[in-house]
Amino acid sequence: MVGLVEGIIYAHKAGLNVESYLNAISTGAAGSKSLDLYGSRILKRDFEAGFYVNHFVKDLGICLKECQNMGLALPGLALAQQLYLSLKAHGEGEFRYSSSYLDSGEA
Repeated sequence: MVGLVEGIIYAHKAGLNVESYLNAISTGAAGSKSLDLYGSRILKRDFEAGFYVNHFVKDLGICLKECQNMGLALPGLALAQQLYLSLKAHGEGEFRYSSSYLDSGEA
């Protein structure tokens, strides 16, 4: 999700047509299920919850606790949790977890 959102921000700042950008990358190695499911919703600013940020933060916390118990460090997971905790702290816990676009400064 972070890569999808940062790609959208990059395309926007580069002056690209973001919808065309998403269409172009969707068929190559950069394509993903998140892109297929959420790319157009993010562009439409449709953040109606399907899976809430609050629930995602809880699940990420469970994963991080299990990693700690196993002596395993997953820095990408920890970073994702921090990004979603920031959304929650800004009162956006009831948004869809793809609402990370809101916290990007592009909202």
